[in-house]
This record gives sequence, structure tokens and C-alpha cells, in this order.
Amino acid sequence: MQKLKSVGLNYTVRQNKLLAARFSRRMKPANQSEKIGFTMKGEKIYEYDLKITGMTEYGLSLQSIISGGSPVPPQGARIDVAFEGRAMGRLTGRVSGVDYVKIRADGRMDLDVHAVIETEDGHKIALSADGVATLRVTQPVADLCENVILTTAAEKYAWVHTRQIWAIGTANLAIGEIHLDAYMQ
Repeated sequence: MQKLKSVGLNYTVRQNKLLAARFSRRMKPANQSEKIGFTMKGEKIYEYDLKITGMTEYGLSLQSIISGGSPVPPQGARIDVAFEGRAMGRLTGRVSGVDYVKIRADGRMDLDVHAVIETEDGHKIALSADGVATLRVTQPVADLCENVILTTAAEKYAWVHTRQIWAIGTANLAIGEIHLDAYMQ
């Protein structure tokens, strides 16, 4: 049986199709905040859809954690998740980066995101975010809540420095897709 290694999860092709059929209903409802159970206020400045392009695992695989095959050790575990995709909205362009995920022994996942948004007009905006991912009990899906900081020297995008940005979304680990909506407060 062929194994899927593109995102570091070792699901067989058959298992991946079954999981995708079961859980791949578009993880993007009309209002992402309603899916997570609260309403996000502020101006929605972007949403993005990303593909997980790779994972670096340090002694413990994400698959074994999700499946319950391996407990997270007391010191936790780290997994680097590379991603890329497109941002749409007031900020539109290509997004690429890495999330340095720390999985705690209690199951909480602490996020440490570093990325670049390259706008359609060629400007680069640095994105850094911290936050929390919470795995759903019955699905290989994590709900995401992030505190986002955007930085750029491009005068046209100086407005990104002016206020707090919060993002919420989901990571569907069965199919390697991430969706986030970001709101400026």
C-alpha cells in the first residue's frame, strides 16, 4: 500500500480517502467564529486557505499523537509544520511560513507561527503569531486561536501596525488544510 508522506502523516491512501470523505466537509463555514462557538468583532482584514507542505517531527509523530498511539511525554513534543497558500481580503497575496508547534503533555498545542505575506503588488509583510490549537475529540481537526502581529516598512501597508489582530480557524490534519479568518480590533 502506498503511504502518503507529503505532510508527514503516514495514512495509507485508502485511510486518507476515508478520513477525507468523513472529515473534509469544507472547514470554512460562512462565519468561522460561529463554528468555534463565539463571535469575533472587528474588521475582517484577511482569510487564508493553506496547504501543509511538510512536517519535521522530533522523536514523536503527529499521527501517533492524534491516533492515541503514543502519549505526549512530560516535557512535551515539538513539530514544525510548513505551509503555503493564499490570503484574500484587505491583504491579498501569497502566504508561506512555518508553525513551530509545541504539544504539551496535557494535549494543548502552543502555536509559534512565522510567515510572510507577499501582496499582489509585490510588498512583503512579516507575520508572527502565537496561540493555541485544540484537537477535536472525534476528528483529526484542530480549532485555532491566534494573536497576530504584522510588520512591514511598506508605506502602503503601514495600517497593519495600528491595532491588535486576532485570528480563528481550523486545521484539518486528515487532508492537510488550514483555514484562518483574521480580524483587526
